Amino acid sequence: MRTYSIEEEQRIERIIKSCRLCHVGMADENGKPYVLPMNFGYEPGVVYLHSAQEGHSISILEKNPQVCITFCSEPGLAWQDEEVACSYRMRGESVICCGRVVFEEDFDEKVKALNCIMRQYSDREFNYSAPAVRNVKIWKVELEDITAREFGVPNKNAAKYKNAAKYKNAAKHKNI
Repeated sequence: MRTYSIEEEQRIERIIKSCRLCHVGMADENGKPYVLPMNFGYEPGVVYLHSAQEGHSISILEKNPQVCITFCSEPGLAWQDEEVACSYRMRGESVICCGRVVFEEDFDEKVKALNCIMRQYSDREFNYSAPAVRNVKIWKVELEDITAREFGVPNKNAAKYKNAAKYKNAAKHKNI
């Protein structure tokens, strides 16, 4: 199985936009990791997240605002030889981003961020009450590093793909 780097910005954005959740990793002052699954909004170069005003993650981020955010497409099972257990692997695409959380306090910017988050999940327009906007914590993460990979790609000589190629070729010549 092979892993390939993805360089094309449009493909990276397609992977991010296809996700329903991201995972946000952070580390406390003792280096202890903490990872949260979160919903998100994405604009080129920026991820928006939201949470309650207080909590464990907020305490961590106030001391260390560095985060790592991962996105992963829906994985599929792949194998090179159906009879060999260790040839099985998950196939998919992932994006890993690093940046620094800045808590957005400006009311209009919070509304903009909430709209960005909601666009990830719906085409509808939303209105937000003033208390709802004031009581939500908006995390703005300007992305500093982005890497993307396609993983679990079977070798072109794998049995599964040899058989698939035979089938396609036979169907093309109407032998099947």
